[in-house]
Amino acid sequence: MAKTRTFGFGIVGCGMIAGFHAKAIADIRGAKLVACYDSFPASADRLAAAQGCRAYHKLEDMLADPDVDVVTIGTPSGAHMEPAVAAARAGKHVIVEKPLEITLKRCDQIIRECEKNKVKLSAIFPSRFHRSSIELKRAMEEGRFGRLTLGESYVKWYRSQAYYDSGAWRGTWELDGGGALMNQAIHSVDILTWLMGPVVEITAQAGLLAHERIAVEDTVVATVKFANGALGVIEATTAAYPGYLKRIEIHGSEGSAAMEEEDVVAWDFAKKGRGDAAIKKRMAERISTAGGASDPSAIGHHGHTEQFRDLLDAVIENRQPAVDGPEGRRSVEIILGIYKAAETGKAVKLPLASDPVLQARSKKVKK
Repeated sequence: MAKTRTFGFGIVGCGMIAGFHAKAIADIRGAKLVACYDSFPASADRLAAAQGCRAYHKLEDMLADPDVDVVTIGTPSGAHMEPAVAAARAGKHVIVEKPLEITLKRCDQIIRECEKNKVKLSAIFPSRFHRSSIELKRAMEEGRFGRLTLGESYVKWYRSQAYYDSGAWRGTWELDGGGALMNQAIHSVDILTWLMGPVVEITAQAGLLAHERIAVEDTVVATVKFANGALGVIEATTAAYPGYLKRIEIHGSEGSAAMEEEDVVAWDFAKKGRGDAAIKKRMAERISTAGGASDPSAIGHHGHTEQFRDLLDAVIENRQPAVDGPEGRRSVEIILGIYKAAETGKAVKLPLASDPVLQARSKKVKK
């Protein structure tokens, strides 16, 4: 990133993810955390004391701070829209944690407000910035897979009952927007469709199999058809003890590849490429651990760092961020399609039109 100025960051939502945002900001030359806000003042005070920034107890006061150029949103998923819209209207660039929001209507309002107020919007998907993801994307763009045939994402993680009991918003449609799929596996859904292209049809089954006192699924299996004709499988669970590495597999008529967490673990092509030897060498030196498979706090912040840096580059270069609003919306639409297919027992076609199933759910969440 070409350094032309120092960008001031403000964090909205001072829970666990705020610490990762703060670390990412600290790693970027030309970026500084200057403010934070939480609807629980004590949470903002704690983060401010730990990070040496100003704590605000009213969102409008933080948004009026002239030192704040970029606002990161880390509130519960179904409470992303209000602070994101307020930040856009205040002329601040906006970074929103996954998912962008939990209904398409709310996603669209965030996107519209950022466009209307001419601010940049980035939806957090740090896995796109991992070296393994970039290698697979490059191979895809070079046509090394031949005719794409099958794409799969597997997130077989574990969350204890205590995890869901730790916050009243967890496991609710109103604020989580879903369970294992919307909350944990959305990163893999994003990577799969980023690599394979748009999804056009979905069938699915979902269930609550191992947890209590939550309204959402802890296990889901979906089959998908991509626009290019390839087929796919999406599996997600938080009920697979002790939790395993998430995995993405891409297959085609001339090659196959797979990654687990941040490591490439399979790399086989009919036609050899210049960088294959280096990739194979890295495969032999795998370093990924279980990550968030059983502990949601056991993740790195380096992907966030690269994505935050990309947002600042987008501001300086006056371009769209690599993961902009419509990119963030895409995985939400696929997940809502999976939920609809599981509920109705029928195949669902994308893009989603206005339909009674999603309208019924939207009545349960904030308008």
